[in-house]
This record gives sequence, structure tokens and C-alpha cells, in this order.
Amino acid sequence: MNPAPPPEGRCSGFGFDIPFVDLLGFELEHFDDGQATIGYAPAANHANAFGITHGGALMTLLDVVMASAARSVQKESGMVTIEMKTSFMQISRGRLTGKGRLMHRSTSMAFTEATVYDEAGQACAHATGTFKYTRQRLPAPAQGTP
Repeated sequence: MNPAPPPEGRCSGFGFDIPFVDLLGFELEHFDDGQATIGYAPAANHANAFGITHGGALMTLLDVVMASAARSVQKESGMVTIEMKTSFMQISRGRLTGKGRLMHRSTSMAFTEATVYDEAGQACAHATGTFKYTRQRLPAPAQGTP
């Protein structure tokens, strides 16, 4: 069974499908000139045992917005995460916004940072990441492959 295509403006709308990102409901708001912004309204099933947005969902937002910032200057490329360091600063509340920035790049690597803000504009989590540009998107694994 194939899920319905994501609504226009979702992250997969900037060049390829990212099913996990579509499942979380990320919305691409800005994607240009070494910067990216992604909006995220966490659903109830994205919560941890404390009833707040799961850290894994926040880390995914940080990862995707950093990769998007890096790709925004070389849109035909794919990206592979090499390394990521995340700090959680406070509980995230309401609709979240991830803002990513390309800090430096070489011919094959991108060095980025990103912050997630809650709906009050307070920083909730911050990350730095290193990404590798790929000539093209990696092929999808065969059906049934873990």
C-alpha cells in the first residue's frame, strides 16, 4: 500500500521524496542561499513518555534543516549525514521552527548548524553537523531489505 503523496510545500517538494519526513509533517518554508527553514507541528504520537515532543523527532528536524541549508547552494546534489552533535536546551512547546545555516563548504563536504525554536521564539535545541555532498541521490534499498 502506497501512502498518498504529500501536500505541496512539504520537504519532499524540493527535489525528492523523504517518506519519514513526510510522516512527521515537516513543511519547507525557506530553501536558498545557504539557509533553510522548516516548520513542524508535532502530533500527539510524536511525544515521548513525558508527553513532550520526542528528542528523536527534534533531531530529525535538525538533521533535515541542516542538510537542506547545505543543499540550497547545490540543489542537484544529494546529502549524507557524516556527523551530528545535538544539545537540548528546554522543552519544546507548540509549533516548532527549525532554522539551518551553511557555515562552510568544500567541494565534497558541508559544515552546518541549526536551531529549533518553539512557538514563543525560544531556542529549544541546537545542533552542528557535517554532511557529504553526493553526485546524485542514493538508490533506495530493495523491498524487504532492512
